[in-house]
Amino acid sequence: MKRAPLPGGLPTPVQDDDLPAIAGGTPVRAPQDRLVFGAPVIGEGEIASVVECLRSRWIGHGPRVEQFEAAFAQYKSSPYAAAVSSGTAAIHLALVALGIGPGDEIIAPAMTFCSTVHSIVHAGATPVLVDCDRHSFNIDPEQIERHVTPRTKAILAVHMCGRCCVMDAILAIAQRHGLRVIEDCAHAIEATYRGRSAGTMGDAGCFSFYPTKNVATCDGGMVITADCALYERVKVLSLHGMTADAWSRFTDGPSEYDVVAAGYKYNMTDMAAALALPQLERVEERWHTREKLWRAYDERLAGLPLQLPASLESDSRHACHLYTPLLSLEEIGASREQIIAALDAENIGVGIHYVGVHQQPYYRERFGLRDADFPNATLVGERTISLPLSPAMSEQDVEDVATALARIFRYYKPSA
Repeated sequence: MKRAPLPGGLPTPVQDDDLPAIAGGTPVRAPQDRLVFGAPVIGEGEIASVVECLRSRWIGHGPRVEQFEAAFAQYKSSPYAAAVSSGTAAIHLALVALGIGPGDEIIAPAMTFCSTVHSIVHAGATPVLVDCDRHSFNIDPEQIERHVTPRTKAILAVHMCGRCCVMDAILAIAQRHGLRVIEDCAHAIEATYRGRSAGTMGDAGCFSFYPTKNVATCDGGMVITADCALYERVKVLSLHGMTADAWSRFTDGPSEYDVVAAGYKYNMTDMAAALALPQLERVEERWHTREKLWRAYDERLAGLPLQLPASLESDSRHACHLYTPLLSLEEIGASREQIIAALDAENIGVGIHYVGVHQQPYYRERFGLRDADFPNATLVGERTISLPLSPAMSEQDVEDVATALARIFRYYKPSA
């Protein structure tokens, strides 16, 4: 018998053959079979598409970007789609194109990645952070209502982990107060809310194609909208404020262009679009695989000291992008850092999504934010852990993660 040293508690006896790898046991997975968190699924179709783009010698903004925009707009049932260089660029452009700037306040969730709120700061506006729901991690509509002021111009709703926010309530608040709504759909390409596609319910929907996303282009983003004027403004602002891009000048013949705004270098490239197009064709197939793995996690992790993600809703579609249980730290008897280190020793990679924006030094110092003002986001930020979830995985991979967690929890469990 070996004993697990526990700070602040008595050691728990553990059988030698059940020791976690961090305590000398055999890892659940071999190093060469490590389960990598967030690895993109790149197959022969994606490779061939990129090679074809390289051979065309047109690798900047061109026909493949336009093809991707058209295909994405069709998939999302959106009249307009503008491809850009990142999800952050998409949100920034949407805000600026809506005329949001200095003196304006934008309500946003404390529980999100920092880039959501960076975009507000880049636009010159003031972020007003509100707490999240403890179970869905999404922005709490009641908190939104309490923070509306005469300076509020928009609500930035983040569909966390792939679950849509309570959009009926958010849209009602926006209508009452004359506010714009921007949807951050970085996690929610495939998501729907009561029959409506994520990104189509507000004034603009913003998507990310970062390597960990369900469609990955090394980096990239998209703005979708039903507003033609907003779309045209985003397109111009995304390429230096120019009225004509290089591809249109190439296909239409040499021509001049006007610079009508101090725009940005935010355009997508054909190389990125070439990588994305084959993935978009398989996005539904891959979503079905992730949903199956999600349900396998729910079944296999039941009974462990975890708060599992809120159940999938029958009237909406969860994109199943991130599987994020909360650690019941009191029952486990170890810190999140110890659990992550123990999983790493089992050759299983994990993530943290997220430590709240209000706990990041820049925002805490600039805006005087306190944990006490965001109790749910603070709790989530301290206990959340993201387990591997990819269409390249099998149910045996889920079994390995569950086995590793069970043996780690047994090892650290405090004695009564």
